[in-house]
Amino acid sequence: MTREEAISLVKSHVEPNNLVNHMIATGAVMKALAYKFGENEEEWEITGILHDYDYPETDQDPAYHGLLSVEMLKKYNLPKEVYDAILAHAEKKPLETKIEKALYVADPTTGFITAAALIRSEKKLEPLDSKFLIKRFKEKSFAKGASREQMSMCSELGLELEVYLNLALDAMKSIHEEIGL
Repeated sequence: MTREEAISLVKSHVEPNNLVNHMIATGAVMKALAYKFGENEEEWEITGILHDYDYPETDQDPAYHGLLSVEMLKKYNLPKEVYDAILAHAEKKPLETKIEKALYVADPTTGFITAAALIRSEKKLEPLDSKFLIKRFKEKSFAKGASREQMSMCSELGLELEVYLNLALDAMKSIHEEIGL
C-alpha cells in the first residue's frame, strides 16, 4: 500500500477531518523516526496513517480499538509489523519492537503539537520550536489528553525528549499545508 492509498482509505472511512489530520501527522512523525533509525520509511508512515482506522467504530468502545483496525485491514495484506504496531499502540500487545514503540510515542505527540499550534494567534506550526513545546510539556493542564508518559518513552528509542519533539515538529511542519497548520 502506498501513502496515497492509505490516505484515500482513511479519508473514505474516518471522520471528522481533525482525526484524519491526526493520522496523517502521525504518519509523518513515523516516517521521520524511520529515517532516523534507518528503517522502512514507507511502512512506518503507512502504520502511522492507519493506526486509528477503527476509531469511528471503537470511539465508544475502546476495548476493541486496534483489534478491529487489524481485522478491517487484513484484506490489504500489510506486513505483520504494521498490524503489531497498531495493536501495541492500543495496548493490545506488549511494546516490543522499535516500530511498536515509535507508534506508541508518536500517537499522543501529534495531538500535543497540534494543541501547541492552536493556542497561538497564528494557528500554525511555523512559529513553534522545541523550547516552546518543552515549556508546554511541563504544564500539566495543557493538552491533558496527550500522555506525557507515552511521549517520554522516546527515551526507549534512544532519544531525549527535546530532540524527539524537534524531530516530530519538523515532520509535521513538512506536511503543514496538508494538515491545515
